[in-house]
Amino acid sequence: MKAVAAFLTSEHQQQWHRVTQWSRDVLRPRPEAGSDDAARIEATALLRALGDAGLLATLASQDLRALCLLREAVAHSSPLADAVVAIQALGATPVARAGTSEQRTRWLKDITTGRVMTAFAMTEPDAGSDVASMQTTAMRDGGDWVLNGRKHLISNAGLADLYLVFAKTNPEKGSRGISVFLVPANTSGLSFGGAQVMAAAHPLGHLRFAGCRVPDSARLGPVDQGFKLGMATLDRIRPSVGAAACGLAARALDEATAHARQRRQFGQTLSDMPLIREKIGRMATALDAARLLVYRAAWEADAQPGRHSASAAMAKSFATEMAQRVVDDAVQIIGGLGVLVGHPVERLYRSVRALRIYEGATDIQRLIVAGALLDEAPRS
Repeated sequence: MKAVAAFLTSEHQQQWHRVTQWSRDVLRPRPEAGSDDAARIEATALLRALGDAGLLATLASQDLRALCLLREAVAHSSPLADAVVAIQALGATPVARAGTSEQRTRWLKDITTGRVMTAFAMTEPDAGSDVASMQTTAMRDGGDWVLNGRKHLISNAGLADLYLVFAKTNPEKGSRGISVFLVPANTSGLSFGGAQVMAAAHPLGHLRFAGCRVPDSARLGPVDQGFKLGMATLDRIRPSVGAAACGLAARALDEATAHARQRRQFGQTLSDMPLIREKIGRMATALDAARLLVYRAAWEADAQPGRHSASAAMAKSFATEMAQRVVDDAVQIIGGLGVLVGHPVERLYRSVRALRIYEGATDIQRLIVAGALLDEAPRS
């Protein structure tokens, strides 16, 4: 991590060595989950392993650089384990930052020790990037709220113990009428609507809310302020998506360089060929550039109060697009072996694509960056 040492404390660098070693010793030997059912079983086991190792404690401390280091190291060894960390972070962050003392006491310890699995239930069939168009509602009924609607593309759907549910509490107000609720999985009226299958095995699915009643104490943050809380959470977590992308890219680069050193073609190793050397040089440069954006954004978020939407968007969009290119270059270098099911680079190829979409597609991130440049007041 020499490229980003200026953004890290000595404690961060110690953590990097620890989590890197743990990931290689514990995660690398585990076989890949080859199906949705296997991924659901494995995700639960991975969450417990991460919690038992104390690696999720950073979710309570809200140290974003520590989270980025964790995600980069974990993603290098196991994309599924990284997905587990990502969703726990999405669940823990709103509770840590907007929860009441009772909510934090009730949930944070179990989330950060891996005893409670979370899910971030925002996306709907007709509301992805356009969050304001969500149709799920939460209406007051005495001292309770009654939720009706459905969600889809929800990681850990049907598996989570706690769902952070975004719902319209004032439908006529659009994004200014959304609130967030903490809904335990055993709440009456909440049901798992079925699994959805990704190219890379990952717990994903539909949720249904039919007269799902929760007390007002389940509301997270002020009424109608859920959109702000959701966007602030995504801003906070986005650099860590970039860190995960760096982990995938670093693994692809490692696999490509190892292959290039030992593979002989036309009387020489691939590493002796100028075209291969140019490609590897380009991959390494892009990876370091992405890391600099990621850890700068994380440092800003840790060091300065408030939202840092533009730097988070730059980090997320650049790093995820970089990772897609680097993984693709690794497949080209490795050739036919790189597209065989079970090869590490083939797994990376299936896993990396989703990073350019979830928690804000690349196109939306670039609009955020442009908005910061074009819509702010001009300087005199």
